[in-house]
Amino acid sequence: MLRLLGPILILCGALHAETTLVLPFFNHSKSANLDWIGESIAESVHDSLASEGVLVLDRGDRLEAYRRLSMRTGAELTHASILKIGDSLDASTVIYGSYELTQPATAQSKGSVRIEAHLLDLKHTRKGPVFSETGALEDLAALEVHLGWQALEALRPKRAPDEKAFVAARPPVRLDAVESYVRGLLATSAEQRHRFYTQSARLDDHYSQPCFQLGRIYWERKDYKIAAGWFRRVARSDPHYLESQFFLGLSSYYNGDFAGAEAAFQLIAAVMPLNEVFNNLGAAQDRRNNSAAAIANFQKALEGDSADPDYHFNLGYTQLRSGQYAAAVESFRAAVARDPNDAEATLLLGRALKQEAPRPGDPKLDGRERVKTNYDEAAYRQLQAELAK
Repeated sequence: MLRLLGPILILCGALHAETTLVLPFFNHSKSANLDWIGESIAESVHDSLASEGVLVLDRGDRLEAYRRLSMRTGAELTHASILKIGDSLDASTVIYGSYELTQPATAQSKGSVRIEAHLLDLKHTRKGPVFSETGALEDLAALEVHLGWQALEALRPKRAPDEKAFVAARPPVRLDAVESYVRGLLATSAEQRHRFYTQSARLDDHYSQPCFQLGRIYWERKDYKIAAGWFRRVARSDPHYLESQFFLGLSSYYNGDFAGAEAAFQLIAAVMPLNEVFNNLGAAQDRRNNSAAAIANFQKALEGDSADPDYHFNLGYTQLRSGQYAAAVESFRAAVARDPNDAEATLLLGRALKQEAPRPGDPKLDGRERVKTNYDEAAYRQLQAELAK
């Protein structure tokens, strides 16, 4: 199994896996009130690609490139500007396009929309295929999903998923729910974002994307119970699914639901063997008094990054609690060597030398496992892509 090792991760800075950039589609309609659709198409195509393992630059990367290049978001870009943005982000491929209403809205319909997408191969400096979707505006979400499948077929013609299965895994979403979600992405204040995401989730209760965003909002507020509820609603087809499971695990951990935390981290570890996941899995198992499993997972985390003092601390703490004093001394010494100011590790090193296990219920020494809140799936996927070349 491929593991994310500390030394290899350092080398990743010099590696350049092939990545795809999806730009907001340009509004060729006369109504500025439909500008949000361009962002919606880009998000949907991005999610379709990312959910199938394509390395796609996220929205934050794109916004930062716009800022650095002093380009106005929402404006239609020239071919030269598209090349410049792609080059600034080291993208191998850029997907961009436009949309327009082909039939105006009536009392019975919101009108029809035509979406046209272009693929630009920056690596070989040539234009790729052009593909499109046309249909009722009410069916925008379904049109976007199929456009995403066409993008996958264009990028990976031999590895594109089955069309029917791909579409079936992504049920249609109400147009007003999609609009509310995208307006949440575009909102400039936390209050507006929360309002739009909540409205989106309420309008279509199986729409996954706003659930992830709301989970992150409540996570940042330290309202772990509500955060866990939102993270549980993120669908498996959502590219944020594993990340949502990571924060579900943390939310469950902080809520005292260590069995739930263990289940979430085990799910991730089976497909995404990140050091922080093994560490947190070990912490949850240690809280459930499964010291053997906890020690094994802390050791896996250390195999990936022996420079992290927290991994040594957690291993030593579990060894101390299980009466493995000599091993605990070695682990705590390693933790202190990497962080001489770690007073807690120094205290427990003394306990290990005296062969004094922490007393159950001691508030100063009970439940001292250290969890990680960083989640770096992107680095792992980039490493996978590099090694697969």
